[in-house]
Amino acid sequence: MTMQEFAPLMFAGLILIMLIGFPVAFSLSALGLLSGFIAIQMGWFPAAFMYNLPLNIFGILSNDLLLAIPFFTLMGAVLEKCGLAEDMLDSMGQLFGPIRGGLGYSVILVGFILGAITGTVAGQVIAMAMISLPVMMRYGYNMRYATGVLAASGTITQLVPPSLVLVVMADQLGRSVGDMYKGAWGPSILQVLIFLIYTFVLSKVAPGHVPGLPATARTLHGWTLWKKCLRGIIPSALLIFAVLGSMGGLPGMSYAIATPTEAGAMGAMGAIILAAVHGRLNWSIIRDGMTGTMRITAMVVFILIGSRVFSLVFQGVDGAIWIEHLLSGLPGGQIGFLVVVNVFVFFLAFFLDFFEIAFIILPMLAPVANKLGIDMIWFGVLLCVNMQTSFMHPPFGFALFYLRSTADSLFKAGSLPGKVLSRDIYLGAIPWVALQLLLVAIVIVFPQTVTVFLDKPVQVDLSTIRIEIPENDLQQNDAQSEQDTVNDLMRGLMKGNK
Repeated sequence: MTMQEFAPLMFAGLILIMLIGFPVAFSLSALGLLSGFIAIQMGWFPAAFMYNLPLNIFGILSNDLLLAIPFFTLMGAVLEKCGLAEDMLDSMGQLFGPIRGGLGYSVILVGFILGAITGTVAGQVIAMAMISLPVMMRYGYNMRYATGVLAASGTITQLVPPSLVLVVMADQLGRSVGDMYKGAWGPSILQVLIFLIYTFVLSKVAPGHVPGLPATARTLHGWTLWKKCLRGIIPSALLIFAVLGSMGGLPGMSYAIATPTEAGAMGAMGAIILAAVHGRLNWSIIRDGMTGTMRITAMVVFILIGSRVFSLVFQGVDGAIWIEHLLSGLPGGQIGFLVVVNVFVFFLAFFLDFFEIAFIILPMLAPVANKLGIDMIWFGVLLCVNMQTSFMHPPFGFALFYLRSTADSLFKAGSLPGKVLSRDIYLGAIPWVALQLLLVAIVIVFPQTVTVFLDKPVQVDLSTIRIEIPENDLQQNDAQSEQDTVNDLMRGLMKGNK
């Protein structure tokens, strides 16, 4: 066996161990160490090469940017449990409910707002399903539409800043978190518009699937209703602007006054204040939020360590060169590369979490994309758009599992008039996955959807630069030069006479 043949075998082993279901962090470490032992025995690199491993791991764990992950996670965990979702869904549902598709509109818009402040798919899907699913079923909404819109609106959180996925993407691609956030705003808004348009078209084509609520269903009217809506929207908007604006993550901002870590800390404190304002702050919320934050942070750290062990050995056997030759020779240039990569990531997302894809697969793809001249912000946001489908894939999508569990609990509690079938959940997800893939295609064909909000680089044409010296200065310099020449001649003559 040659070293050139070993790199493809390592990559095949990587795919295999990720599919068998064993914790990927430990599987990666085991595969990397085993491959390193084989490489040393075969003489492909010396044992001293592995001395770099502790230094690499320490370098990863010393990355200040990763401190933003626990802060943003804590912010989402606190807001998830403080009742904000319930209040917003109730008020927005009553505001839009009387029109056809009104409950669908409210779920999509609330999902977008919550995605910008919580960042957790599980909490968002469960909270929205607990409130909206019984109302939708009670008033005759199509079961597949109801389950689909609830699951899809929960996954928007993966794309809307300040998403954890975008923080990880920025770290892995070596780009600014603020730029990554600004690049994600265009696709985020497009995703919401596509969902709203689909609901509107469905209300015209099949009005019986998304009926309007009767007037008797509204318990709030006039200013009281608007006051409840604004009570949830205004504090959320202030928190979003404070967190994203401080790190330069809003469109039109070209500077930042805080690092992502500092902005995340401010967001966590803002979430605690927001929970206190809503009268929901207690020790249970803080404890549960910290416990969830600890689990996610530990998972991220172990995946990082495992991926570093594997990638060090993979680079040692020239795996990066093999990947580059494999992908850079694809027909179609940039578009061909992006199509193949997105198809590959789409199918990987059936089985892998977005953290695993970002830490393991992305470092292999980024150098090739950079060599092909692809903008790294565009590339990162595009993969983020693709990876949000991982929560919606039948039958493995986690959002569908959360919805399935919540529907069963509601039915057992007597909140639902009938049982929600797994078949309806899976079939209901398919149109929304197609809409998400439509957004992937739009972002590939129109990169301006990402770059429109980015700061435009200042282009300087060096051929147009002229350095002009005033004539008076030139004449003075010439006169001074002549005087210096005369003085030098006089000194020379004087030395000669001596």
